[in-house]
Amino acid sequence: MCELFIKADARLWESTTRSLRIDGMVTSIRLENFFWAKLEEIARRDAMNVVQLITRLHHESIDAGHDLGNFTSFLRVCCARYLDLQLSGDIPADAGQPIATLNAPGILARERERKRFH
Repeated sequence: MCELFIKADARLWESTTRSLRIDGMVTSIRLENFFWAKLEEIARRDAMNVVQLITRLHHESIDAGHDLGNFTSFLRVCCARYLDLQLSGDIPADAGQPIATLNAPGILARERERKRFH
C-alpha cells in the first residue's frame, strides 16, 4: 500500500512560496506543489487564476467570520474538500463545469447527511 505514496514524484511534496497581493498588501504563501496544482485546477474551473481564487477565498472567509490565523491550512483543506467532493460526485470530475454553477447549499446538506451516518 505505502508504495503508492513512497514512490510518488517527490516534487509533489516539495514546497513553493508564492508572493501575492491581497487588498494592496503583499503576502507570501508556502504550500506543497501538489496543493498549488489543485488550487490552479479549482481556479481554472471558474476562469480565474490562482491569485484571484486565493483573494476571493480570503475575502469570503473574512465575510463568513472565519479566523484566518492559519490561512495556509485553510487552503490545504479547501483542496482536500475539493477532492473529497469530487469522489462523492458532488463536484463533477468534468473540469469544464464551473464550481460557481453548482448548488452549494444542496451539496453542503448532502455532505452533512453523509457525515451524520459515519
